[in-house]
Amino acid sequence: MSENVPRRSLLFAFLAVVVLVADQLSKHAVEAWTAAGTSRTLIPGLLNFVHSTNPGVAFGLLADSNSTWRTPLLIFFDVAVIGLIAWLLATNRAGGLLGQIGMTLILGGAAGNVLDRILHRSVTDFIDFHVGGYHWYTFNLADSAIVIGAALVILELLHDWQHPRREQA
Repeated sequence: MSENVPRRSLLFAFLAVVVLVADQLSKHAVEAWTAAGTSRTLIPGLLNFVHSTNPGVAFGLLADSNSTWRTPLLIFFDVAVIGLIAWLLATNRAGGLLGQIGMTLILGGAAGNVLDRILHRSVTDFIDFHVGGYHWYTFNLADSAIVIGAALVILELLHDWQHPRREQA
């Protein structure tokens, strides 16, 4: 078992780096090849490509804030979350396999978004998913990894609640 823990930790670290690199490459491509505000329909009535930036947090929260503290506080919060998740993974406190994979995806996504905040003071978004006239907020690969990771953590929690582990004597 002890031999698998370092190997698993290396796999999780690799997955987090893959998420971070894929996110940064996709954002770089969007920034390099399209002008801000560019919008193209990819799948009519479902999916658009929209080059936008978000200086706030998820769902556009705080995007309209003019506070000079917004970006430093968001960076601080992001780094604290990254540190907590890294600690949970490193100390094997991130749950079972689903929870660990979920936390790893969240870690990679959070790292991608905090890197944007550090470099650009905002996050580049480009995926505009919608059904008819109802649009979700524009997002990116990092956001997708965070949502998928959170779903995996929730799935593990729900499974554990339905099937509690028995205490070993």
